[in-house]
Amino acid sequence: MPRFRILVPALLAMAIALPAHANLSPTKRVDPQYPAEAARNGTEGFVEVEFTVTPDGKVDSVSVVNARPSRVFEASAVRAVKQWEFAPGGGRGKVRLDFKL
Repeated sequence: MPRFRILVPALLAMAIALPAHANLSPTKRVDPQYPAEAARNGTEGFVEVEFTVTPDGKVDSVSVVNARPSRVFEASAVRAVKQWEFAPGGGRGKVRLDFKL
């Protein structure tokens, strides 16, 4: 039991110390399309997404962390990031995509 009490805090400290986002090197980046209705209305904004990259460099999952205004640019941002590719290695990333006219 004493080893368990030492091991758990040590593992927690390592998990907190490790960076949440790997040093990812993009090899292909697709820009999001500006939604037509947002362009017609003169709407600008941003979307922040987090994503996971597989060991072979493909984007596996994308989730929206923040968006302003909401429900305007998210679909376009997610669709674009899912097409990105990275150097092999995998990891997690986070990016902010700005939508400006």
